[in-house]
Amino acid sequence: MAHPQEARTADPERMLGLAMRRGAMGRCPNCGEARLFTGYLKVKDHCPNCGEALHHQRADDGPAYVTILIVSHVAAAVMLSVYTIYRPSSEVMIAIFLGGSLLASLILLPIIKGAFVGLQWAKRMHGFGHGGEDRPNEP
Repeated sequence: MAHPQEARTADPERMLGLAMRRGAMGRCPNCGEARLFTGYLKVKDHCPNCGEALHHQRADDGPAYVTILIVSHVAAAVMLSVYTIYRPSSEVMIAIFLGGSLLASLILLPIIKGAFVGLQWAKRMHGFGHGGEDRPNEP
């Protein structure tokens, strides 16, 4: 019987950057060909091209937190700059930055979720490696 450490080294190398780029582009982190999502954020159970099981992903709230972090930091810097230079009214600031933040969040969220799925796949997290299933059966 093979030692568990030896079994891990026998697995093919998964390139982290490539897997995250493929996921961010909405493609399967394994083959990069098939679409990762069935809708806006729903990840397919299996890749129709290479057959890779994708149901193991557990992105949960991580992509939303990262999206909020990025959008809020960029929006705060831009809002301060715009207010300092142009001094628009409060109504104009609210309308522009509320709409801009909403649009930026909707654009970034699937990109960041795809990157999270690629990260989990490349690092063999949550059942993506060694044929193990670590997600409990759902009722």
